[in-house]
Amino acid sequence: KKSCCLKGLSFFLLYRRHGLWFRLRRLIIWLLGVYIAIPFLVKLCPAIQAKLVFLNFVRVPYFIDLKRPQDQGLNHTCNYYLQPEEDVTIGVWHTVPAALWKNARGKDQLWFEDALGSSHPVILYLHGNAGTRGGDHRVELYKVLSSLGYHVVTFDYRGWGDSVGSPSERGMTYDALHVFDWIKARSGDNPVYIWGHSLGTGVATNLVRRLCERETPPEALILESPFTNIREEARSHPFSVIYRYFPGFDWFFLDPITTSGIKFANDENVKYISCSLLILHAEDDPVVPFHLGKKLYNIAATSRSFRDYKVQFVPFHTDLGALGSGSAL
Repeated sequence: KKSCCLKGLSFFLLYRRHGLWFRLRRLIIWLLGVYIAIPFLVKLCPAIQAKLVFLNFVRVPYFIDLKRPQDQGLNHTCNYYLQPEEDVTIGVWHTVPAALWKNARGKDQLWFEDALGSSHPVILYLHGNAGTRGGDHRVELYKVLSSLGYHVVTFDYRGWGDSVGSPSERGMTYDALHVFDWIKARSGDNPVYIWGHSLGTGVATNLVRRLCERETPPEALILESPFTNIREEARSHPFSVIYRYFPGFDWFFLDPITTSGIKFANDENVKYISCSLLILHAEDDPVVPFHLGKKLYNIAATSRSFRDYKVQFVPFHTDLGALGSGSAL
């Protein structure tokens, strides 16, 4: 009887072990199938890669009323809506310098527009992908720049936040151009600086190249966590690690980005920019590698277009914990 029990227990344990191995093997085969299928899906549907580049569908923080910047502690900020093109509307925040904080309370849009003509410089801020103009780390930057005496004008590209339209590189650049021209029409001779962060650096160099070509350059261009071009950034992005050595990686993952009309060629644009350039990059940036920012600086520093202008690179060392300003691309 005891022998039968032992045989039964052994059979049960063997069956259980075999069952666990079968389930594990089935899971591994399923994961392998998904791993192999994803590159083909991306290749067949380039729009997927465009969505992953823009991440405009990611709205963080979600429960925020973009019409009320004061809810984010920006009591000296006004919310506008501009229309760069037919069927396109973009939401804009204008934060006045901290020195005008008391005067700004309770004022309407017309007062804020007139304030751009005051003797304070203006920064047009172009944010990166994901989130909105109300992102926490972005709001903190507006406050710092305001305390330093700058007007800060920022907006959500078409398709982001409460802005209406479909995102594209051309559309984002045109939105930025429209806002720049809107600022210049109201700021008089006050200097206007363009600040791009992460993906926004691609919009910034597109914009400034166009401004220089029409001979209306900004006072200076500031690039925070820039890359050389979107293909090199995508190849270096942490999300690409599991596929980086997959056969045909460029064909499967990078060519669909180009097919979607997305280039953000900072390395080409800087060769046609004629204004002062400041590049900021954290050594421990987890999204846009430090070496891409340094590479872009080396290209700009040797470009003939900058021979009469200052080009500066400021690294933020790892011990500062800057982490690329704590945002996505």
